[in-house]
Amino acid sequence: MTHDDAELDSLVRKRIRALRVAQGWSLEELAERARLSPSSLSRIENGQRRLALDQLVTLARALDTSLDQLVEMDTDDVISHPMIDSAQGSMRWPIKADPGMTVVRRRVTDPPPDSPARMRAHPGREWLVVLSGAAVLLLGNRRLRVEANQAAEFPTMLPHAIGTAGGPCDIIGIFDRDARRGHRNEQ
Repeated sequence: MTHDDAELDSLVRKRIRALRVAQGWSLEELAERARLSPSSLSRIENGQRRLALDQLVTLARALDTSLDQLVEMDTDDVISHPMIDSAQGSMRWPIKADPGMTVVRRRVTDPPPDSPARMRAHPGREWLVVLSGAAVLLLGNRRLRVEANQAAEFPTMLPHAIGTAGGPCDIIGIFDRDARRGHRNEQ
């Protein structure tokens, strides 16, 4: 067994135990769900029994995860740096695990538009949280005030716009691929 194989083996065993404990399950409970004996599961977690692919698949299902997530080792690139758009007062971070998703931090200083014609509609979904200040979210015919530490999530096929509810506000938004395309020239 190479060093990388031994490292993966140890990591998978630790994940199995950590996921079991996070679910609040005893060895017996997970063993029953995975159709293993509790002693076999104990030996798997403690490294006293070889990890077989069929057992890993069964354990992944029982733990409500995927085999890919159970054996993933790529944790080298954990920190990401923002792409800064000074003109828009925003920073963007792509989500590495889901390239279609983007996180945007933006300082909003203008009120929402007066004209419904300036509201956008496009495929996708958005989620946002107000970090400081308060925002006004125009959503279809609704005018919603979103305070600091409150979040909003909505389908972007509804005409929408966002602005401040007085002074500047800071917002973090998460956009799926379609919503990001709909706001490309804003970001």
